[in-house]
Amino acid sequence: MLATLAMLAGFATGSVIAALPDNQVDVELVLAVDTSRSMDYEEVRIQREGYVQALQHADFLNAVRGGLVGKIAITYFEWAGEVDPTSVLDWQIIETAEDARAFAEKLAARPIMTQRRTSISAAIAYGTETIVANRFDGMRRVIDVSGDGPNNIGQPVEPVRDAALSAGIIINGLALMLRPSGTTTGLDRYYGDCVIGGPSSFVLPVHNIEDFATAIRRKLVLEVSGIEPDAKVRRIAGAPKVDCMMGEMQWREFLDR
Repeated sequence: MLATLAMLAGFATGSVIAALPDNQVDVELVLAVDTSRSMDYEEVRIQREGYVQALQHADFLNAVRGGLVGKIAITYFEWAGEVDPTSVLDWQIIETAEDARAFAEKLAARPIMTQRRTSISAAIAYGTETIVANRFDGMRRVIDVSGDGPNNIGQPVEPVRDAALSAGIIINGLALMLRPSGTTTGLDRYYGDCVIGGPSSFVLPVHNIEDFATAIRRKLVLEVSGIEPDAKVRRIAGAPKVDCMMGEMQWREFLDR
């Protein structure tokens, strides 16, 4: 009885939360950012600035503070045909505005580079590996994938996505739809059918370059808070599933010309 009363008192004073292990976080969040050459330098720069700004925005910090633990673990990397190992920012705890600023400054200091091709599967596989191998214990584990086209190199995206979901990881998407993406049904549909998955997973489309910063901030807030956005587009009953190998087929057709 005394132990129960002590625990209740702890919840009232916050001492139970304070007594949680250092590795306990609300979310383990992987930011996997597309820097393929189908995006021009200006788009990649604005995308980078969107992440730098979003990580320091009051909405993001309030979402972090509003969690049960009040802190998250975050890492960042860039990918195209493969993951760029020089782009990886190691896992860091974000609990305060100072933590967020330090992570954003590391990101801002990164040189802006682009690579060939698009391997969403490589991004998901790397994100899965770094989540499984880290020291944190998150209530949710999330890979946040941004991209402007379908998978066209490396492993097929579906089985890699399914392996991540089997590990208890949620995958969300930011579909960059600034120009034709090579999909016949829309990149947001492709991401919805082939990339994302897990409880409350979502895709946010970006149609205009000036919307980058707002979309990135909204996405981070949703991922940290665990809130699912309202669906703007709902699948028509009986609509066929997108062909998740369309990018690979288009690339083969291009090479055969």
